[in-house]
Amino acid sequence: MKVGTDGVLLGAWTSVESNPFSILDIGAGTGLIALQLAQRCHAEVIDAIEIDDDAYEQAVENFENSPWSDRLFCYHAGLDEFVAEIDDKYDLIVSNPPFYTENYKSDNTQRDLARFTDSLPFEELIAGVAHLLEPTGTFHTIIPHKEFAHFIHLAKANNLFPYKTCHVKGNPTADFKRSMISFSFEEKTHLIEELTIETERHQYTDAYISLTKDFYLKL
Repeated sequence: MKVGTDGVLLGAWTSVESNPFSILDIGAGTGLIALQLAQRCHAEVIDAIEIDDDAYEQAVENFENSPWSDRLFCYHAGLDEFVAEIDDKYDLIVSNPPFYTENYKSDNTQRDLARFTDSLPFEELIAGVAHLLEPTGTFHTIIPHKEFAHFIHLAKANNLFPYKTCHVKGNPTADFKRSMISFSFEEKTHLIEELTIETERHQYTDAYISLTKDFYLKL
């Protein structure tokens, strides 16, 4: 599976100012976000979970070949089994969850698994996060903008409250396409910002370059 803009954005935007000791990436894919966080902070435990066989194997290979291999570990599991078997709590949890909710499937089962919410419903994701997150921890995710209000409603039902949001659009005239949201168990002032990726095709905005430049060889 290709490296997607959503993953790069979330891995770059997620705040590590709290200096987390332990991080969990739910639905790691090929390990992109976990690797970005390993590059950005000194967390000693960076765990990831991935259910797809090939993506899991690729994540393990990527972790092993990275400079941070001693801090990265990927579990081959779904979130439900992980929650049932793991007693640990995490200081920071991040997830770029499956997001296509339309009743459309391709002929590629792996791609469908990664991209459709029935493989990890938002309700299951949020409940799992609420179970695995330290009381003072934070949760960061990226979702379709149209799901923003619904996702926050589900989170609040699990005592997770948004404190920072970034709405993302592809270009200045486009509608917002994604929302990146940070949650905690503490109700705080909710700061909302906006990000535009391009001014025109392949002409990236200064804000996008500033956010993601550490993760591209060329930008």
